[in-house]
Amino acid sequence: MSEDREEKDEAVKSAHRPVVTIHDVARHAGVSSMTVSRVMTGKRHVSEAMRERVNAAISALNYSPNLTARSFSSAVRVGAIYSNPSSSNLGAFLMGAFRQSGESGCQFLIEPGRNEEEALQSLHRLIESRIGGVILPPPLCDSEAVLDLALSSDVVPLAFATAIPREGVSAIIVDDYKGAYDMTRYLIGLGHRAIGFVQGDPQHSPSQRREQGYRAAMAGASLMIRDEWIAPGLFTYRSGLDAARQLLGSDQRPTAIFASNDDMAAAITAVAHGMKLTIPRDISIVGFDDAQIASTIWPELTTIRQPISDMASRAVALLSEQVREARTGSKPEVRHVREMLTLVERASSGPVAG
Repeated sequence: MSEDREEKDEAVKSAHRPVVTIHDVARHAGVSSMTVSRVMTGKRHVSEAMRERVNAAISALNYSPNLTARSFSSAVRVGAIYSNPSSSNLGAFLMGAFRQSGESGCQFLIEPGRNEEEALQSLHRLIESRIGGVILPPPLCDSEAVLDLALSSDVVPLAFATAIPREGVSAIIVDDYKGAYDMTRYLIGLGHRAIGFVQGDPQHSPSQRREQGYRAAMAGASLMIRDEWIAPGLFTYRSGLDAARQLLGSDQRPTAIFASNDDMAAAITAVAHGMKLTIPRDISIVGFDDAQIASTIWPELTTIRQPISDMASRAVALLSEQVREARTGSKPEVRHVREMLTLVERASSGPVAG
């Protein structure tokens, strides 16, 4: 009878005892969770000293993973961190990513990261969730701190839409310079000589390349750029409103405005309507991205189509392959995949008046 009671007491204690996870073992040993997993599965590329530290932590914590946990950890999991929840591009990005995650047989997780500090916290959460790879859109794709944390945690990073791909990190890229150059040349071809420009977020590498493309096209046509024709922006609708007031309120108002993305171009369109300007007779307005908002405002927006959904799909497919490759102990092949941009002409642009 006493033995039965002792067994019951021990069962009750076990039920209330904290569950030890692979992350607890990693913290105890001072290594990453991926390293613990490699030791437990007998993978190569782990030093003997590191293996002994992990085994000592397993023993000290009495860690014993169950079959369900092993099955769970064997699934390929990739994550993504987004910086702007109100971006028109986010929906297209998620649509492509989730579609491809199903086709690639992997799990896809997403976390916010509006600044570098929040992004690092989000990446820590994703690492705790046992991701094998992470997609980093601008500006996080250019953050040394975020990239270094991923790499030091045995998480494969992928830079999404960066304009300055980093050696050793795979990336999905487009030619922002050429896209902006082509759009500016298009406006020049319509007879515009006074072309205003709205900059993007200075923390985003594509912003710099888009402005460089605009300036190169203007210089190539020997056209002057007035200081008041360059307005700061942050890739947000609100910043587009401020830019519109500067450009449309100028004594020397440009005949066309090229905004670095569609959200800002849509804001400029709204302000122009409020000023009773007719688009494109009084002012041509063009953008970049071909986000959903480009074809839902009036008039529909001439823009540079960046295939965000397809790019996200390609990113998930590439990253899931690299995570599986890393699990074999091999170093994944770094790839920089370039996607094509297309100029889409709609009703917001037209020949210069007069």
